[in-house]
Amino acid sequence: MMQVMLVGATGLVGRHVLSQLLVEDSVERVVAPTRRPLELVHAKLLNPVVDFDALPVDAPWWQVDSVVCTLGTTMKQAGSREAFRRVDHAYPLAVARQALRGGALSYALNSAAGADADSRFFYNRVKGELERDLAALGYVSLTLVRPGLIDGARSELRPAEHLGGIALRALAPLLPRRMRVNPAERIATALVDAALQARPGTHVVKAEQLAA
Repeated sequence: MMQVMLVGATGLVGRHVLSQLLVEDSVERVVAPTRRPLELVHAKLLNPVVDFDALPVDAPWWQVDSVVCTLGTTMKQAGSREAFRRVDHAYPLAVARQALRGGALSYALNSAAGADADSRFFYNRVKGELERDLAALGYVSLTLVRPGLIDGARSELRPAEHLGGIALRALAPLLPRRMRVNPAERIATALVDAALQARPGTHVVKAEQLAA
């Protein structure tokens, strides 16, 4: 029976991950730290309310087997490059360090198709730097899921992404798999599978493997 930590439980992919983990027989407990309490109540769910800028280092709930991270924001939501880097790099890395100290063996990250620490594009560079820094921590199992355009019903409106999704869905039969939309549920399944299987080494799941 596994204990799995999920950070980013309120986002589009995170909500699917949480749903899948809660019905998984091999999962005994899901630890989902959030800034505000989740509305969901479940016997398997532990939902500590935290400040990600000041995580409680001695909390017993850090003792988990695997971590799934779906934390992420947009430049518009963040408001600045500094704030974006904090949410998309500093927070996931801080969680990874604390969970590793607690005994976690596996970390599965929802990254991005263009992740590249040497990219000239800020968004892709931050994603790549996180992947690089996670790899340096020494997890037994590290899975980097790199979706393209994520398809699903978000709680917040992203007009450009919404219109892009409509266009790509319409053109899907004509497009190579790497250019098709990636349903949030499929991304979540890839993350959950990685966390539960915890295969040794570093693994990359590409956008074409997640395509609709």
